[in-house]
Amino acid sequence: MFVSGNIPDNFNHLNVHRDGKILIVEIDNPPINLITIPLLLDFINLTKWAQDDKESTILVLKSAVENFFIAHFDVEALLSMTQDKDASVDSLTSFDELCLRFQEMNKVTICLIEGRVGGGGSEIAMACDLRFAASETAVMNQMEVPIGIIPGGGGTQRLPKLIGYPRALELIIGGLDLDADTGEKWGYFNRSLPKVDLDLYVDKFLNRVASFNSEAVRAAKEALRNTETDLLRGLIKENILFNERNHSESGKHLMHRFLELGGQTFAQESRIEEFVLEVAKSESEPDNKISEES
Repeated sequence: MFVSGNIPDNFNHLNVHRDGKILIVEIDNPPINLITIPLLLDFINLTKWAQDDKESTILVLKSAVENFFIAHFDVEALLSMTQDKDASVDSLTSFDELCLRFQEMNKVTICLIEGRVGGGGSEIAMACDLRFAASETAVMNQMEVPIGIIPGGGGTQRLPKLIGYPRALELIIGGLDLDADTGEKWGYFNRSLPKVDLDLYVDKFLNRVASFNSEAVRAAKEALRNTETDLLRGLIKENILFNERNHSESGKHLMHRFLELGGQTFAQESRIEEFVLEVAKSESEPDNKISEES
């Protein structure tokens, strides 16, 4: 049992540190960040601990290894696995479950990708919420078909949702590289930026999101993730989450602050990106305190 707030010190290939509400996880399994069994176990333990960590809102994955984010799953380990004849047809692998934990975690999960990401590494990245790429180095490749297998871990399911079926099929059956700029155009990467600009943008984005109400951020992620269910179920769940936030004390307080500081006026609505940040930063102030600037 992990204790919330205490970062485990028994990871073999992950360096984890905390910056306020942000957990930074560096993957360190040189030379290519291969998903070996020890690294897989690290990821499993990380996701189980992070899910229960109440202090964090965001989890960032990045590489400590030059030129690679995560290469792919260890093919030697794949070869050593024996088929479980007793497994039910609807059972999930431990890797499937790992990717689902990244997807369903009560944190915003972000991949900062420099260098190559492929196979199981791409499947982890796709299970995360956001992917930001260094334009000079980031390259994705689903390399399974050329070696006689197919993507697992949800690779055949998530890639078409991100970039469309025809492009996903082209990449998967072709074993083709997807460069950062094309990946941004197709929807695999949120943004492709030069390294120096990428670091500045991601740092600003992380600090911005971390400044917002944690429960509102979590509820927004959960509601958006429900677009992956059928529409009716997604709408019902969205409505439940909306009403929970709408009637919560923190939600009502922030809505009051929004109005008190000038929300729904031309001046503030014209600068809404900056304005809502100011509202969020004023969360600890009483409802009736109106900013001099408004």
